[in-house]
Amino acid sequence: MSSDLLLAGLGERARALRVDRGWTLRELARESGLSSRFLVHVEAGRGNISVRKLAHLARALGTTPAALLSDAAGPSSPPVVALVGLRGAGKTTLGRRLARRIKVPFVELDRRVEEAAGLSLNEIFSLHGEDYFRRVEQGVLEHILDQGRPVVLATSGGLVGSPESYALLRRRALTVWLKARPEEHWNRVVQQGDRRPMRDNPEAMAELRRLLVVREPLYARAAHVLDTSRLNLDDAERRLAALVMGTDEAASVR
Repeated sequence: MSSDLLLAGLGERARALRVDRGWTLRELARESGLSSRFLVHVEAGRGNISVRKLAHLARALGTTPAALLSDAAGPSSPPVVALVGLRGAGKTTLGRRLARRIKVPFVELDRRVEEAAGLSLNEIFSLHGEDYFRRVEQGVLEHILDQGRPVVLATSGGLVGSPESYALLRRRALTVWLKARPEEHWNRVVQQGDRRPMRDNPEAMAELRRLLVVREPLYARAAHVLDTSRLNLDDAERRLAALVMGTDEAASVR
């Protein structure tokens, strides 16, 4: 096995163990005594880790260096980059641009759910309700992840409210929260020609703010966060790519 594949497997295993514990990268850094920036590189498969640092990392994750390396040496699934956030966060726009940049397919989870159900999203919710939608969504998500192919995945805004699906996503994919202020979410949706947010609902903006407050702690469980506030598309794309690839230009360390 090449050293590149070994490091990639090690990073994948370390990230999975961290996510299982519900830790951010900063929390793992505190427990292991390693820097957050170094751990970003490790999880991205680019950390040329020493034996001493491997021992510190393994101890913090409740395992042994031998077990970490043994698991890493097994078959490693290609990475899935999963974007989470409210509507208007830029998941589709930035997701397509990132997919082109890193040369992998772009997948929009909502569209795959529509294909699986044979109905539009509006029809799914009006005919069967949200519980049915979440069941179909989880099945579709499992299928995408089980295929073992690299993709950039734009998720639904509410997926984080489904504990089983979100836990699966955080275990099996590199999750990135595209964060923005409520006004930016609103303006981006309206600029796309969707005026549903304010139709017959004078409290729409207040509801959006409340929804963001409720979901922010869930979105914050993602492996990384990219605050797109005041960023143009080119800058946001560049920072997202740097974050995903673990380069020094990464936008934020969690």
